[in-house]
Amino acid sequence: MPVRVNLDRVLLERRMSLTELSDRVGVTIANLSILKTGKARAVRFSTLDALCRELDCQPGDLLTFESGPPDSDD
Repeated sequence: MPVRVNLDRVLLERRMSLTELSDRVGVTIANLSILKTGKARAVRFSTLDALCRELDCQPGDLLTFESGPPDSDD
């Protein structure tokens, strides 16, 4: 998938753990981990809103588009 999630980079820049973010946004660590590893197929706008609010960032800081063929579903 050419859309990449940069949550790990943003967390590192903010010196915040996945556990702390989970507590702040009300999303389970498991679901944040799926998002962080790029295995998520979708993200709710409400989740994106909460992430941006707590990380003090823009959606473009969390998501990037890389042109090229889509990743396989393997």
